[in-house]
Amino acid sequence: MHTVDWLFLDMNAYFASVEQHLRPELRGQPVAVVPVMTDRTCCIAASYEARPYGVRTGTNVGQARRQCPHLRLIHARHEEYIRVHKQIIDAVETVLPVEKVCSIDEMACRLSLHHRRVEDALAVGQRVKDAVAQQVGPALRCSVGVAPNAFLAKVATNLQKPDGLVAITPADLPRKLYKFQLRDLPGIGRGMHARLERCGVHTVRQLCALPRQQMIDVWNGVVGDYWWHWLRGKEYRQPETKRRSVSHSHVLAPAFRTDHGARSVMVRLIHKAAARLRRLECWARRIQFTLTYVGDTPRWRVTLYLGSSQDTQTMLRAFEQAWAERPRGATPLNAGMVLFDLTPSSCTPLPLFEEDRRNTRAARAIDDINEKLGPNSVYFASMHGAQEQAPMRIAFTHIPDVVAEKEC
Repeated sequence: MHTVDWLFLDMNAYFASVEQHLRPELRGQPVAVVPVMTDRTCCIAASYEARPYGVRTGTNVGQARRQCPHLRLIHARHEEYIRVHKQIIDAVETVLPVEKVCSIDEMACRLSLHHRRVEDALAVGQRVKDAVAQQVGPALRCSVGVAPNAFLAKVATNLQKPDGLVAITPADLPRKLYKFQLRDLPGIGRGMHARLERCGVHTVRQLCALPRQQMIDVWNGVVGDYWWHWLRGKEYRQPETKRRSVSHSHVLAPAFRTDHGARSVMVRLIHKAAARLRRLECWARRIQFTLTYVGDTPRWRVTLYLGSSQDTQTMLRAFEQAWAERPRGATPLNAGMVLFDLTPSSCTPLPLFEEDRRNTRAARAIDDINEKLGPNSVYFASMHGAQEQAPMRIAFTHIPDVVAEKEC
């Protein structure tokens, strides 16, 4: 008797599907979700109706328009995607508990002992799909995979899209994986793919045949051991990772592609990142600023030492120091900043000097005011005019809290 332990749910073309869910007139239409309304950016999601025209995530918007003249472009509404995401979790949990939310459109569930026969697991998977359709909306299609571990359950969702329901059992291994290309497997990006090819691994069949030690050598560490176990249907839980950085970036709207506009957006990004750092109860030792430019002007990037800080004023002083050294005369296109070398508050001594402690108290007071009175009730004058720039974004594995993000 074949058994499986995990169920994985992958929402299909999630951002585009949410737009079709919320706006019925978009259903059945080719839809692309974009971060800003300009041909120079890329699609961040594309409906399945757009894909026969070659429009996919990452397609340049200008190119997408040419390939599909009747394409409907929709400005991203991240608050709505988070709100619907939470509705989907609630719907899934009417069937079984969600063990882990992997991203805005993916979640993993551990099956109970009573549901681990393949037939029972597939029945539970169908109930999950029905719960999403009935409790949230039928425009939100999903693929469900069941398998001996969460990794293979995720792989199973890629075997049938959209709206799939697929099992991978121990008896299927490794044969059922051979139909995939290496880049189809989650976790094998461009860099890892190049490394595998340098090691003589060009197919999933060759990957599955690697001895355990060789797989560890290819990955240059314990991650290779994870893969060796996962591909054989074995359970191997990764340890929880520690947060290493807090970052924000933003493609500048045309009106902000000036020195003054880029500066005000960068201040806005610092304001957001500092508030987020405080919510995470972390302190940063280093800060990095980046600007990319239109044309051939080289990217500007500078990293500065903060000491140990979580207050906005200290970060703004570091920025003003760096900004004086920026290139002049070029047109800025993208602004970004990163706080890194983080330590938790529990491991960080309070600032030594009263001025630094006062700045931290002032930053937290601003957070409290914005929470009570609404977003940007209080903000630094240097970001005036850019309060609505750099709105909420959803990273692959970070799903922001709507209220918390609006405070920034």
